[in-house]
Amino acid sequence: MTNSRLEHVNITVPDPAKTAAWMDDIFGWKIRWEGDAINGGHTKHVGNETSYVALYNPNVELNDADDSYTQSGGLNHVAVVVGNLDDVEQRVIANGFVPKSHADYEPGRRFYFYDENGIEFEVVEYD
Repeated sequence: MTNSRLEHVNITVPDPAKTAAWMDDIFGWKIRWEGDAINGGHTKHVGNETSYVALYNPNVELNDADDSYTQSGGLNHVAVVVGNLDDVEQRVIANGFVPKSHADYEPGRRFYFYDENGIEFEVVEYD
C-alpha cells in the first residue's frame, strides 16, 4: 500500500479564520476551500496541494465534551486516501472495526470507522 497518504485532519476550533491565519504564517499554508458545513457550521480547509487541516466551527457554544464536533480542539476524524477502497474496507473489517456511513459523491467514494481509541477515520478513494 505505498499509495496510501494522509489527506486531512478535521478539528473543531472557535475561530477558523484566526487559526488559518497562524497556519499560513507559520507553515505557509493557504486556504484551499471554505464554506458551510455539518449542522450549520463553517469550515476552512488550510494546507498545500496534497493535504490540509479542516478547521471546523459548529456555530454553537463549544463545551460539549461528548461530541467532538462541538468541543474546542475536538478531533473529528482523520482522512486517508487509498488506491482501492474495497480492499481497504476488507482490511478494516479483518482488524475488527465496523465500516459505516458509506457514500459516493464527488470527488470520490468513502466510508468511516472508529478505531479502538474512539478516533473516527474516513477512508476515501478518488477516481
